[in-house]
Amino acid sequence: MLAETMTDVDALWDRYFRNRTPENRNKLVEHYLHLVKIVAGRLAVNLPNHVDKEDLLSSGVFGLMEAIDRYDSSRKNKFETYAGVRVRGAMLDYLRSKDWIPVTLRQKIRRYEKAVYELETEYGRSATDEEIAERIGISVNELPELEMQLNASTVIPLEEYIRTGDMESMELGPSGSMELKELQDTLANAIDKLPEKERLVVSLYYYDELTLKEISLIMHLTEARICQLHTKAVFRLRGQLARMKASLL
Repeated sequence: MLAETMTDVDALWDRYFRNRTPENRNKLVEHYLHLVKIVAGRLAVNLPNHVDKEDLLSSGVFGLMEAIDRYDSSRKNKFETYAGVRVRGAMLDYLRSKDWIPVTLRQKIRRYEKAVYELETEYGRSATDEEIAERIGISVNELPELEMQLNASTVIPLEEYIRTGDMESMELGPSGSMELKELQDTLANAIDKLPEKERLVVSLYYYDELTLKEISLIMHLTEARICQLHTKAVFRLRGQLARMKASLL
């Protein structure tokens, strides 16, 4: 099937705006379905096998349908950007609703997150592997395996902060926009303070939208090592955001 031209897509939108029938909306869904597959593919990389990938895709399709229904072309925002945020948000909502992280892993997450938060609050710098391992009560050699296990829990935390930036000018009111801007500025500053390799992984994964495998090729490191760096970065950034929140209370 040949790709549709811009004129064809404009015609689909024009038809839908004039007559918002399920049939016309479904034609738009079919055209933009590749967006759902791209977002699902990126999220699924870090998910355990027991998470149903078909359900993840289905939730993304509902997000796409909502984006089509709510899209306002008069705002001059690119639909692909708007829809990407909606699709991703629908998938993250699905993951939250399933509570897919096992209890044992959740306990490890709390221990690791607490250790990183306490160390970096105490020292005012990035905690070392040795310090994290000692605070948790494991050997440094055991830390990489633990961080690999924790990687599944990093699917949601940064996606919802980084990606929502595209929504700011679309739907948030003045106060919401200010709060989001403050959050994003804090996150940007926190990213700047990450160790060099972790900062590069975050930049390539969240902003350049590369896969962990692609990043491993660029950085000449194993994919397992990239996963480990990604996990470290996410927990450090979560700690920064938690400290910001605590300072406001």
